[in-house]
Amino acid sequence: MISAPLFTAAQRLRPLLAAAVAAVLLGGGCASRSVDVRPTAADPAEFVDWTCDRIYDELDSVQQRAADVAYAVDERAGNNILALGVGMTVFWPALLAMRPDGLEAADLARLKGRYEALRTASVYKKCPKPSVDLPPAVAAALPVALGDRLTYEDRTAPRLPAVPWVLRVTALRRLEMEFELESAPGGVWRQDRAGNVLEAPRGNLNWQRLLSGDLDLGQVVAGEMGVAGDPLARARLRGQVVAVGPQSIANRRFDAAVIELFGDAQYGEAFTRVEGAIVVDRDSGVLLRLDLQSANSSFTLQRRLVDVTAGER
Repeated sequence: MISAPLFTAAQRLRPLLAAAVAAVLLGGGCASRSVDVRPTAADPAEFVDWTCDRIYDELDSVQQRAADVAYAVDERAGNNILALGVGMTVFWPALLAMRPDGLEAADLARLKGRYEALRTASVYKKCPKPSVDLPPAVAAALPVALGDRLTYEDRTAPRLPAVPWVLRVTALRRLEMEFELESAPGGVWRQDRAGNVLEAPRGNLNWQRLLSGDLDLGQVVAGEMGVAGDPLARARLRGQVVAVGPQSIANRRFDAAVIELFGDAQYGEAFTRVEGAIVVDRDSGVLLRLDLQSANSSFTLQRRLVDVTAGER
């Protein structure tokens, strides 16, 4: 007969944690239609031996994937961002009430179950509230650091001279990065860890929900571009990852993903074609290059990262 002390912590806690997560999943407070997609139960005991930081990193990953799926489902239904909250967070009851089917339904169910299991494990371990700042070990692995200045060359037409566009890294957070735009007009530039723009100074071209956190070769993406402060300048774009691999710029090594883009830009009642490519670092979401061509001048831009200089830490 095996004595109790020989069991691992995960084995001893498995029944308790499984019951706790079941109560969370089946208890009150859910949206009335949350039964449309039943969570696929995950075992919290899988995570009790993880450190709190590792649990929080996985929660971030689950949130990011859930946000991508939520946007895709909402977009198809013509009700964008129903389930999305601030940044990369999601409102789980609304997410489960969207009535998707097929692979998306299975993905949402799996993500919901994993999310609740991770939360249950974190409560059991008495994990402190996670810091909004990026863990130092994760930040150290990024190709850019706090205080770095990223200098781009911008051209609005091939034959025009380049003008500088400069971002300075001001914050590295778990779910987003923040920059100060040092070139005119100046202001705050915020993006999520995939590279989607959350905030941009007025007049700047930006892209929302276009990129995902797991850009693999052949992957298809879809989202929007717009001009900050101009509600009439909008473009709907689709794209595909056509190349991935290392790229060095100013002695910094990036893990680049090249995405070919195509779609339509709207200004008022007029529609024009947009095509081009965007290149981003897969680890940080930092923009490496943007090439857009369109008869609509709002969506014609060549932006290329040419220098990265270390700032004061």
